[in-house]
Amino acid sequence: MNKSILLRSLFVSLFLSVLVFQQNAFAYLDPGTGSYILQLALAFLFGALFTIKVFWNKIKTFFTQLFSKK
Repeated sequence: MNKSILLRSLFVSLFLSVLVFQQNAFAYLDPGTGSYILQLALAFLFGALFTIKVFWNKIKTFFTQLFSKK
């Protein structure tokens, strides 16, 4: 039997067993979790924007050279 087929069947069987043998977690999301996720998303967005701002000339030069007709 092929190794990739064996691995694929193993992963599928594990996934199906997790779906079949579920248990209740008796858990909840703390109200502060939503604000924490929002803070992470905004920090990522502003960090990406700041990085683009700092390296804007290098980015512009890269794409100009990439799409220029020579």
